[in-house]
Amino acid sequence: MTTSIETKTETEATQVRNGYESPCAIVATATAVPEHTISREDVKLYLGRVFDIPERRLEAMMSIVDNAQVHSRQMIFPLDYTIQSRSLEKTNQEYMQHAIELGRRAAEECLQRAGMTARDIDMIVTVSCTGFMIPSLDAHLINLMGFRSDVRRMPFTELGCAAGAMALGRASDYLQSRVDGNVLIIAVELPSLTFQRKDISQANLISSILFGDGAAAVIVSGKKSAPGPRILVSETYTFPDSLGAMGFDLKDSGFHILLSKDVPEMIGGKIEGLVDGFLSRHGVTRDQIRGWILHPGGSRLLGNVEKALGLSKCDTQPSWDILGNVGNLSSATVLFILQEWMEKRPLKKGDIAMAAAFGPGFSAEFLLLQWN
Repeated sequence: MTTSIETKTETEATQVRNGYESPCAIVATATAVPEHTISREDVKLYLGRVFDIPERRLEAMMSIVDNAQVHSRQMIFPLDYTIQSRSLEKTNQEYMQHAIELGRRAAEECLQRAGMTARDIDMIVTVSCTGFMIPSLDAHLINLMGFRSDVRRMPFTELGCAAGAMALGRASDYLQSRVDGNVLIIAVELPSLTFQRKDISQANLISSILFGDGAAAVIVSGKKSAPGPRILVSETYTFPDSLGAMGFDLKDSGFHILLSKDVPEMIGGKIEGLVDGFLSRHGVTRDQIRGWILHPGGSRLLGNVEKALGLSKCDTQPSWDILGNVGNLSSATVLFILQEWMEKRPLKKGDIAMAAAFGPGFSAEFLLLQWN
């Protein structure tokens, strides 16, 4: 058994090192954000009005706002309405309506960019953790957009910020057996609907500074002639004894975020070993990576990852740009950053990039992409 595992690892390493023809490529991406914008100045103005916290703590929060590097975010509702208390039933009705609308916008633009129609798609992967709906988003879009009735469905929930990267990995897995197939990934997150004005926990206060609403779509194709970065390999790592690091508590008033203050240090302390181990298993070294497609989480987490991996802000600028311009979009964030790399910092043919995202579990998802 040991010999066969070692042989498989050596084969995979040789394949990646030699730039073998991966069975699937990312042929198109698209993003969509709602119309209402909240600025960093808006956050400062509303913090003291919304939360009943002592003046000293409010001053500390103002400093966190300045250091968070989130300059603006988009939300589905104006700020005055967003901060109003509403029942879980009401917010989930709002989630369903706007998740369908925003997901459809991103999906339709992605199909157009790929030169495809809904009937060209063989599997839909939908991703979200900020609301709940059965039937899931994909079922609604099948009816609205004209997908085939035999299209395969894979709705993801409960994976949080890591789910966008995991969806790319699962799309690649599916296309191993459907080499001419097309997979549409749609990630929709509406964190503004999880806002809790009576919750003065540090986790809730931090989330009110970081998270924005948005959707992203990606088409992954198994056709050999498909253009775009190819997904070479993916891996998942779940941190031992880390269930309390991130997640949601579901209460009568809605979703209450769980977010340990130790997450940036937990990731920063292990990321070097995890990344080097992942790369070495596939015959790649850190200095061969030409693009770092990293989910930022927040500025402290991204800074810790940069320090651990010996990266500069120039290496990760698209991650900082997305964090600054739209905030943390949970699962959709890494797909927004992927689009930044493809459109604004395209790599040369044969160059390899690494993508990474982190989420509840606590888990990390890693991918290797090679530009085509």
